[in-house]
Amino acid sequence: MKMEVRLQKLIAGTGLSSRRKAEMLIVSGRVSVNGRIITELGTKVDPTRDHVKVDGKHLTSAQPFVYLILNKPKNVMSTLDDPGGRTTVKDFLRGVSVRVFPVGRLDFDSEGLMLLTNNGELAQALLHPRYHVPKTYLIKVKGALSNEEISRLERGVKLEDGMTSPSHVKKVRKVEANSWLEITIREGRKHQVKRMLDAVGHPVLKLIRIRMGPLSLGNLEPGEFRFLMDREANALRELIDERMTSVERGEEPATRPKRPIRREGWAKPERSKKFSGKKVKAT
Repeated sequence: MKMEVRLQKLIAGTGLSSRRKAEMLIVSGRVSVNGRIITELGTKVDPTRDHVKVDGKHLTSAQPFVYLILNKPKNVMSTLDDPGGRTTVKDFLRGVSVRVFPVGRLDFDSEGLMLLTNNGELAQALLHPRYHVPKTYLIKVKGALSNEEISRLERGVKLEDGMTSPSHVKKVRKVEANSWLEITIREGRKHQVKRMLDAVGHPVLKLIRIRMGPLSLGNLEPGEFRFLMDREANALRELIDERMTSVERGEEPATRPKRPIRREGWAKPERSKKFSGKKVKAT
């Protein structure tokens, strides 16, 4: 019985590239099937019978790449082990048979989205400062920021290790003497968001990472995780492909937000769409 799949899907499924880059490989004549160069997108092959080569090398299936999002709770280490015996993100990954590792870190007292994967190349690219992958945080701060203070954050503030790159700041709501903000940055300095808010006189009281690149925390409860859907994993790989291509061409990715900044009043907090797929809760 034949089990045919699209050629670009087969290539992407081995972890060699994203679906989009696989299409580019095909169109540029770098893929052959049974000794014949294939340049037509949509060509179907039977992986159990057909011999596929990319750049003259046989396409081989590596260990499947695994990607998952964890909502890291407060007072949990964002590492796989801790010499002090504190709770780590690994303690919430029961049932995950493949060894995955965190992409970046969140402070011990911070919460929110953490990506874990066994794809080391993609993880390294996501953390590379030249690729400017945006990260968005929902933050509770002491007091309420003025428009001028928000403008300072967006232009960049001077820290002990230099000026920060432009960011995007949105007022969310005010609660008694404190307030909530959303801030998007494209750098990864240590304690950066907390230091930026300290610099304008509004210490952070609570910090939750809600987005990273195309990924969103959604409605995961603290301590819950879920595996990425195919479209999310592809979007992640395609984002990195685009950033790497821009850098190779000498076109630094844009660091300024594209949408206009709202100044008037307090915006309603964004409501995440309910995730309809599998959700796993640690027990």
